[in-house]
Amino acid sequence: MPSPLSPLTAPIRRWVLDAFPRSQSGIDYDRPMGDPGWFGPDSMTWRVHAELPSMLAGGLCALMLQTLHPRALAGVYDHSNFRDDLIGRLRRTTAFVAGTTYAPTAEVDALVARVRRIHTVVRGSVDGVPYAADEPALLTWVHVTEAYGFLQGFRRYGRAVPGPLADRYYDEYRRVAEALGATDVPRSEAQVAAYFARQQPQLRLDARAREVLQVLAEVRLPVPVPGLSRDVFLGAGAALLPDWASALLQRGAGERLRARASMRLLQGAAPLFRRALPDGLASRACARVGVDVAVLADWPQRAGDD
Repeated sequence: MPSPLSPLTAPIRRWVLDAFPRSQSGIDYDRPMGDPGWFGPDSMTWRVHAELPSMLAGGLCALMLQTLHPRALAGVYDHSNFRDDLIGRLRRTTAFVAGTTYAPTAEVDALVARVRRIHTVVRGSVDGVPYAADEPALLTWVHVTEAYGFLQGFRRYGRAVPGPLADRYYDEYRRVAEALGATDVPRSEAQVAAYFARQQPQLRLDARAREVLQVLAEVRLPVPVPGLSRDVFLGAGAALLPDWASALLQRGAGERLRARASMRLLQGAAPLFRRALPDGLASRACARVGVDVAVLADWPQRAGDD
């Protein structure tokens, strides 16, 4: 018998599978059996990354933060077709994060190696200062903004995360950044806050940042649920920005009010996404290692616990 929520969950499912096609990555998330990948079901990473609404909003928050770093932004500005295919870029980033989180070990190794090869040819200069996509400091910036966005998105659109478990997430997930070549990657909330404070003097909203943000603002994804605004995810992502970033991005009172409205909309819609996608990547990864996806509803045990 169809669920009474089917009229809402069915279009969400279609929207997600159309927007983020599962065949795009070519990764087999179902085999080999027993392979936990880089993290596994006892990790905070599997839990934080399991919720699509929070990951999408968190990723958009990260993208907004990344525009403030001129040298980090230059790689995207000079070496991608973001003006014509921003959705494609977002899909590729989503596929990388999903793959490094849930794919079997060999698949993750291959993903990281491929991205490292791509980074070797992304070079240039901005304002006379050279940059390279494989520069450790730039890799650290991109990673920290993403990890921050994903964690804050999970807290806002998923559930509250105690401080020690937030620290555990940062400590776990830095493995991906370090594999790509990042160094001095923060491993706790306090270290992330201190890192952002150190970076702020070199951050700015320049002409390139404004152009990328304008392209982002003009992206209009199809609406998965009647009543949701077309830019609800962008607003929900903006609601995750730290105050200092909102100030640097010159977000006015009206923009902040709209972001809070988007936040409330997505908080109400998030449970529908869970119902619409019972066979998501987290479920498939759990099945691969022989555990029920319900284990992700509980916090992982501390090291040494029985």
